[in-house]
Amino acid sequence: MKDEYNTKTEAKHALVYCRVSSTKQRLEGSGLESQEQRCRAYADDKGYKVEAVFPDDVSGGGDFMHRPGMVALLSFLDAQQGKPYVVIFDDLKRFARDTEFHLKLRREFARRGATIECLNFRIEDTPESMFIETVIAAQGQLEREQNRRQVVQKMKARVENGFWVFRSPVGYRYVPSPSGGGKVLVPDETLAPVVRDALEGYALGHFASQAEVQRFLERNPDYPKDKKDGSIRPMTITRLLKKAVYAGYVEAPKWDVSLRKGQHEPLISFETFQRIQENLEGKKRRPAARADYNEDFPLRGFVLCDCCGNAMTAAWSKGKYKHYAYYRCETRGCEAKSKSVPKAKMEEAFEDVMMSLQPAKGLFDLAKAMLRDAWDSRLVSAASEKVALQKQVVDVDCQIEGLLDRIVEAKNASVVSAYETRIEKLERDKIVISERLEKSLPPKGRLEDCMELTLKFLSSPWEIYKNGDFALRQAVLRLAFSRPLRYTQNGVYGTPEFSFPFSNLGDLFGAKSEMVLLERIELSTSPLPRECSTSELQQRRQAR
Repeated sequence: MKDEYNTKTEAKHALVYCRVSSTKQRLEGSGLESQEQRCRAYADDKGYKVEAVFPDDVSGGGDFMHRPGMVALLSFLDAQQGKPYVVIFDDLKRFARDTEFHLKLRREFARRGATIECLNFRIEDTPESMFIETVIAAQGQLEREQNRRQVVQKMKARVENGFWVFRSPVGYRYVPSPSGGGKVLVPDETLAPVVRDALEGYALGHFASQAEVQRFLERNPDYPKDKKDGSIRPMTITRLLKKAVYAGYVEAPKWDVSLRKGQHEPLISFETFQRIQENLEGKKRRPAARADYNEDFPLRGFVLCDCCGNAMTAAWSKGKYKHYAYYRCETRGCEAKSKSVPKAKMEEAFEDVMMSLQPAKGLFDLAKAMLRDAWDSRLVSAASEKVALQKQVVDVDCQIEGLLDRIVEAKNASVVSAYETRIEKLERDKIVISERLEKSLPPKGRLEDCMELTLKFLSSPWEIYKNGDFALRQAVLRLAFSRPLRYTQNGVYGTPEFSFPFSNLGDLFGAKSEMVLLERIELSTSPLPRECSTSELQQRRQAR
């Protein structure tokens, strides 16, 4: 009886195929080596000459075309047309754990003139042999699908308990659980701060677009890159920004596991995560970042032409012997169009503007006192804010319960879906409110940390700008100025509009800072009081 799958030949050339289900089995076990050894011993006993061995350490989900080793084996047979081969398997389940693909793979070998032999099953050209072979293939498929179901059930149960079960996100790594029973995520000492800076920077506006986040991460040598040229795909950045795991929460929509508190340390707050989602959805309009930004021109896009009010651009110009850096206005119809301003001239003038923000010495005690007063006021209002947040949590719970009652009564599928969407949003709002409730009363020692950072920025914005990278310089510009600067044709900047702390505490800054005598302040109908310096004020107090 002729077998449609096997072709009877006197082949003496053999190929060995070995397979384990995962890379872990290959690394931690000796499955591939032992299979190869048994197959070679079988070939020696039969008098076959083994020409090549094709290993696989992937399952392929039953489809042999998803296994690199099997694809390589079939390609080898295609390149050796007319030469008969025997393909040796250690076990029939290594062939294909899927009935459909088992029969299909048999046809693929037969079409290439190759026969198959198995160590633990004798393949014969009889109906009985084909029936048993098909049953064994079906049994392998059943075991594979049962194993998959069991694995999914275990993974789903762990996610429901707050454990992340997928590949560790960048910024985390897996470690054995102290209590046993699997692995848990912990922040990676090297990458966690980088990811945190990227996420918080996008949420707070330090990075105006995903492109800026991408460039920030590409500049970090430790952050893993997608491509060999050191770049990261935009889709990778989008996925990074959408992962709730960084906020300390887990979810698995494909398994119907809703968002819940995770059993790992968060890198950012959930409120920050929600801000990121709002930015991604476009609820907050953000200025678009230049695709051709250049760290050589940190003021490009921030300095405006005084004639037309549009942002000035910048570029390198090629001279006879070297390149020269210039800022210029390229607005059509502008009087200053194409009039180049040397980079050094514009940035030296900008340095003078930044240096004017240096505070007068000896006034930091007053600034500290003001910060302490503001902090004390914040503590007073924190108690009432905490009560208000508690009421909001109760209100959200009531809304969720009401929607659940409506779902029970609803019969229309679209109405039920709308209610479920609304409940999901309320659950997320509740998480944000709960986080605010936990942080409503700041911990002890927080005042000193805030004061240190605030005074450091107020005392030396120019030093921070001068010594920082491109992203930090852009952040300083946004923090120090409320509006972009205007550059005149005379080579000077217009009157700068500083941000709130500098504009409202302007009397504390600059060499010309002076204080008014308290005892000389009179009613508005009287002549203006005479001003005197701080040293004069001290002399008068000593004279008393």
